[in-house]
Amino acid sequence: MKAIKLLGSIDEQHRLQAQVPDGVPAGPVRVVVFLPEEDDAGAAWMRGLAAEWADDLGDPRQDIYTLEDGLPLDVVQ
Repeated sequence: MKAIKLLGSIDEQHRLQAQVPDGVPAGPVRVVVFLPEEDDAGAAWMRGLAAEWADDLGDPRQDIYTLEDGLPLDVVQ
């Protein structure tokens, strides 16, 4: 049996979606699903968040604070 590695997703209706290469013939297949560990899911969340915020974080108009703003944490007022 030949194995190929695919990336897929499971939607809210619990359906698996994956794109297979053109050379794979139509017909039944055996599927093994590897669920991400909590750390993997957290990393995926962080990557998604970084992608969503990339434009905002790269916009110089968002740089409203400088190192001269505020006081160091160890200064008592």
